[in-house]
Amino acid sequence: MVNQFSRTELLIGKDGIEKLKNSKVAIFGIGGVGSFVVEGLARAGVGNFILVDDDKVSLTNLNRQIIATCETIGEPKVEVAKKRILDINPKAKVEIYQEFFIPESKEILDNKIDYIVDSIDTVTSKIELVVRANKLNIPIISCMGTGNKLDPTRFEVTDIYKTSVCPLAKVMRKELKARGIKELKVVYSKEEPIKLDNNLQNECKEESSGNTRKGAPKAQVPGSISFVPSVAGLIIAGEVIKDIIKRK
Repeated sequence: MVNQFSRTELLIGKDGIEKLKNSKVAIFGIGGVGSFVVEGLARAGVGNFILVDDDKVSLTNLNRQIIATCETIGEPKVEVAKKRILDINPKAKVEIYQEFFIPESKEILDNKIDYIVDSIDTVTSKIELVVRANKLNIPIISCMGTGNKLDPTRFEVTDIYKTSVCPLAKVMRKELKARGIKELKVVYSKEEPIKLDNNLQNECKEESSGNTRKGAPKAQVPGSISFVPSVAGLIIAGEVIKDIIKRK
């Protein structure tokens, strides 16, 4: 019988469809990258989601986040993303946590999760998430920097200790090594970050100040565009899906 996943089934078979349907994926950060991770997973047939983000959709999200429209401005990202998932697949189950993941965060992660996606933009939170994933023995993939870049063809999937160029990856390598983390699957870009106009950057920072989150980075606002974080997000979705359907 033809259904919404019939063409996907042609590629991965009924067994693959069942694995995705029964899998639970936790996505931390529903922004430019994370919103496209959610989109890719939902349309592939992942049946269970945990969405974590404390932010609300803002005007400056319209340029890159698939959940951002003029109608959703001001709404919590996790609620908008949940509605979008259920509009695509009404049978999906979605848990939402409108909070910013920090070392003090509790009651989100457990060993019933099949995969974790890190699309958070703060180093402290990214490290904490990787450490917890390792303790719980849950597969995790982490996104490095996508801001200040224009070439989506430069993304690669590799281990964190094989990365170069990316400033965020450099910090992550140092911090994870100090914590004894021996490996981490990441998506990162070898493109050198573009230098921004300081005046324009300061203007954007002032306009965005009302949307500042607890624990959010104090650095300058990065430049972004529609086709870079989205590609990183879909690459991550692909890696998660391929890893899940490979399992016995």
